[in-house]
Amino acid sequence: MLLTLTACSNPEKTGRFLIDPPSGSGQVPNRLGSAELKDVSLPEYASDQEVMWQTEDGAIRSNPDNLWADNPQRAFTLALAREISDISGATVIGEPWPLAEPPQRELVVRVEKALAQADGIYRLSGRYFVSDQSSGGTNHARSFDISVPLQGNQPAAIARAMSQAIGQLAGQIATLGGPGRTIATSASPDPFALDPIF
Repeated sequence: MLLTLTACSNPEKTGRFLIDPPSGSGQVPNRLGSAELKDVSLPEYASDQEVMWQTEDGAIRSNPDNLWADNPQRAFTLALAREISDISGATVIGEPWPLAEPPQRELVVRVEKALAQADGIYRLSGRYFVSDQSSGGTNHARSFDISVPLQGNQPAAIARAMSQAIGQLAGQIATLGGPGRTIATSASPDPFALDPIF
């Protein structure tokens, strides 16, 4: 009976894959200062523990023998924060903010698609938001749409492509790039100011 249980739960059959963007070689100016990155919002299929891919029929499928080595949302958030910091010199940290000095900005990333597509492309698309709540601060609402060719359809190739896509996204956010809008924060009303009618 023990032999049967061991055969059913053979750990060598299970592959665990890291989200680990390659170190960015280029450096860009620090445009973020210090920023708290909120937990990245992922589609349900992309936040699952199993590695997902799209098949020719359009379905998104997985195999329980191929897992992410860490919670995908946590791994994506930590990797993105580290990459932005490394290439720009900014202090970007995933929530909760651990320092006594509060961050200058808040960064929110909402991923709409994170998928190894049937056409051999890994696609990462969505929107990101940088908010500065100080009076006259600059806020950004921008979109991203990143494509990375898949070198095969194995889970390891998917993990590499996803990691590369996160690295490209880090570069875009660090430079505040991509289509979108820039909005200035208007001055906060003084709660102690008298109403103008008096």
